[in-house]
Amino acid sequence: MTTVADVLQFMEDLAPSSLMESWDNGGLLCGQREQRVHTILVALDPFHNVIQEAIDRHADLIVTHHPLIFGDALWAVTGDTETGRCLMTLIQHGIAAINAHTNLDLAPGGINDALAAALGLENPEIIRPLGTLPDGRAYGLLRAGTVGEQPLEAFLSRVKERLHCDGLRYVDGGRTVRKVAVGGGACAGEMGDAISAGCDTLVTSDVKYNQFRTAWEKGLNLIDAGHFHTENPAMPILAEKLRGAFPDVTVLFSETHRDCMKFFQ
Repeated sequence: MTTVADVLQFMEDLAPSSLMESWDNGGLLCGQREQRVHTILVALDPFHNVIQEAIDRHADLIVTHHPLIFGDALWAVTGDTETGRCLMTLIQHGIAAINAHTNLDLAPGGINDALAAALGLENPEIIRPLGTLPDGRAYGLLRAGTVGEQPLEAFLSRVKERLHCDGLRYVDGGRTVRKVAVGGGACAGEMGDAISAGCDTLVTSDVKYNQFRTAWEKGLNLIDAGHFHTENPAMPILAEKLRGAFPDVTVLFSETHRDCMKFFQ
């Protein structure tokens, strides 16, 4: 019999909470540890469309990357806020919620290894390891790997196709693409590490105007492929890992979750 506590321990082993940033929130954010789990729904975000899908597909637990409770302090659970409405719906339907956020960004086999794999980077490695886990595996944020040397335009096409993006924002640093750094989510602030590692290109998201300008000045190709699209490749992999760990549980990957940001074309 698999319980919420069992899945929580699996997630802790996969992406230890000790790696989580001090400002972050993760782990079991809703539900009871002793609750039995028959069906898990995996998605990047834990918001209303995913919760409704969990209800429709009879899931007992949602496992996500992003936390439902995040940022501002939660003083009350009411229908007056989006977070409150989500929590009330989860509780009413007996659905638990677990997430691994910044700890999954840093963990080996997590968000950034999945992004490197999705883009077909060869010989990926951690650019600046921050430490090692008890089993000896290193962890850190950015990954770097190589591709066959190609013009930036060709690599942009690869990113758009493989990450299923509607569009890309980028700055041309004036270099062909050979050694690529990746950081899912908002990692443009780490471009110094990418440059120090000899990378000509960085793929990330949520890039600010001044960061594009800095990359251009430093001769770095900087590509913003969107927050959703740079992190979502890890979610099907997480679902597969959960299936392997809990063969008695049905593990579903969300069919309704989409990027809320769109391009007008």
